[in-house]
Amino acid sequence: MKIINLPLLPFGKGGWRDLVVDMPILEGRDLTKYFGALAAVHAIDFSVEKGEILGMIGPNGAGKSTLFSVITGVYKPDEGEVFFKGRKISGLKPHAICRMGIAKTAQLVQPFREMTVLENVLVGGLHGKNLSLSKATQEAEEILECVGLGAMKGMASGSITVPDRRRLELARALATGAEVLLLDENMAGLNPTEIEEVLKLLREIRDQGKTLVLVEHIMRAVMGISDRIIVLNYGEKIAEGIPAEIANHQKVIEAYLGEKHASYR
Repeated sequence: MKIINLPLLPFGKGGWRDLVVDMPILEGRDLTKYFGALAAVHAIDFSVEKGEILGMIGPNGAGKSTLFSVITGVYKPDEGEVFFKGRKISGLKPHAICRMGIAKTAQLVQPFREMTVLENVLVGGLHGKNLSLSKATQEAEEILECVGLGAMKGMASGSITVPDRRRLELARALATGAEVLLLDENMAGLNPTEIEEVLKLLREIRDQGKTLVLVEHIMRAVMGISDRIIVLNYGEKIAEGIPAEIANHQKVIEAYLGEKHASYR
């Protein structure tokens, strides 16, 4: 929600009044990205409301990770624009977009292996939020406790398990102070118990005021946590709606889910 001051004549000479305008916290309009002649993303529109969990699904090569890279400034769109809280951000450098309030986790988790778990999270606070060392350390320790890695803060990140590295990746994104988190297959390789733990953590993070956009192939996870889902196929958006609508959408079933995955509850 944005507050805009506008002059309204009925309130006298040059009087001012606050006008409340609803707008998405993150929005893409007609986004297209080519690699040679291939349109990895083509004419995609999307919007994310503050506090929402938006799922993004589709087969491999559908354009999901490319769209994340366009949002975060890794790629500049060939057509279209990205807006964050009403401000155009497409064309900005990734570090500038991060400092504005958008952070992305990596699909392939690659922490600084020689650094400790705590030092990895410090990077987010020092460079993402430009904090002092003492403040960044304090916040990093709090975040590690939040994601369940507090007892591992002194361990080398290369020595911890894959599930813990995925928690570390999430902690690094949180340390930037981002309002919007783009989570790229953050549950890949996890067993059902670990997935449930991550889903609980993501709900807690949303309840703390964050907005989440997650790419996942684990259907019961994404269907269970998302408020709304968009579906990509061959770089185009083919469906959008609440999980029940998506699970029974014929084009989505044909392109991605298959009949055995329909009718999620």
